[in-house]
Amino acid sequence: MVPKIMIILGSASDIEVAEKSINILEKLEIPYSLKIASAHRTPNLVRGIVKQATDAGIKVFIGIAGLAAHLPGVIAAYTPRPVIGVPIDVKTNGIDALDSCVQMPYPSPIATVGIDRGDNAAILAAQFLAINDEEIREKVINLRKEYKKKVIDSNDVIQKLDKKFLVKDFLTIDNIDIEDEVIDEIDPSCINEQVDVGIIVGRHSDLITAKKVSVTLDRLQITYNMKVVCPIRSNKKFKSYVKAMKNAKIFIGISSNSSQVTGALVGLTDRPVIGVPCTNEIGNDHMLTTVNMPPGVPVATVGINNGRNAGVLAGEILSIDNSNITELVEKLKDKKFNL
Repeated sequence: MVPKIMIILGSASDIEVAEKSINILEKLEIPYSLKIASAHRTPNLVRGIVKQATDAGIKVFIGIAGLAAHLPGVIAAYTPRPVIGVPIDVKTNGIDALDSCVQMPYPSPIATVGIDRGDNAAILAAQFLAINDEEIREKVINLRKEYKKKVIDSNDVIQKLDKKFLVKDFLTIDNIDIEDEVIDEIDPSCINEQVDVGIIVGRHSDLITAKKVSVTLDRLQITYNMKVVCPIRSNKKFKSYVKAMKNAKIFIGISSNSSQVTGALVGLTDRPVIGVPCTNEIGNDHMLTTVNMPPGVPVATVGINNGRNAGVLAGEILSIDNSNITELVEKLKDKKFNL
C-alpha cells in the first residue's frame, strides 16, 4: 500500500506532537508514513526521502520541527506537493519555529498551522485529499461535528459550579435554536460558481495582496472568484458569498485586522482555507491570530503579505490529482517562468 501522507520529524523528541497527527489519521483511516530526518544534520536523507516519496505517490507532506524549524522548507524544495509545517515549542514559546515555517520566500509556501498543532496538520492534510475524495471528505465533516459536539457538551461543567449569583437555568443550551441561519442568496450574476478557488478580502486596502494571489493563479491556469467583504461589518453578505461558492475547492482569506476573514471562513466550510495575514495602516500584522487556530479548524497560513505564496500553495493542493497543474507548479518553483 502506498500511503497518501508522509510525516517527517526533525528529531525523535518531536514524536509527542507527531502523535497528535497520527491519532487523527488513524481515526480518519488515511494511510500515512512516518520518518525522522534532520534538515541540518542529514540534509541528503531529507532530499532522498522527499524525492522518492513524491515519485512513489505521496500526496501531502507534514514537516514537524522546533527551534530554527527549517525542515518543512527543505521538504518544499524537493516536491511540487503541498507541505504542511508544524512548529514546535522548544524555546521562545515556539515563535522562532513558527517564523521559520510561515515566512517562506516565494515560490516555496509552507501551509503552516499553529504551534504544536499536529492534530490540525492532519486535518488540513485530510482536507487537501478530500478535494478529490468524497469518502475522506465525509469523514472530515463527521470529525468536525465531533469537535462541535464537544464544545456544546462542555457547557455541562457550568452545572457543577456552586456560585451564589450564577443563574444556571437562563438560556439553557438544550433549548437554544442553533440551526443554520436563513440568509439571502447573493446575486448569481456577481460570481462564477464553478471556479476552483474563492478569494475573500477583508478590506479594500488588502487588494494589493489579493492582486498577487490572482496573478499567480492566472499563471497556474487556476480559475477563481474574488470578493471584498468583511464578516463583521457585512455578516450576511459574507455568509451568502461562502454559500454561493459551495463548489469551490479552496478558499483564500486575506485580512489585515484580527484575521476575522479566515476565522469566519473555517466555521462555514469544510474545504481547506489558506490564510494571508496583511499589515494594516499602522504597520501591525495579525499572523499569530491567523495561524494559531484551535483544534479542528486549521488555517493553512502563509507569510505576511505573501499573496504569491498563497497562490502557489493553492496550485500545489490542486496539483495532487492534476498533472497539468503539477507541471505548471514545477516550472514556477524551478523559476522556468517568472511573475
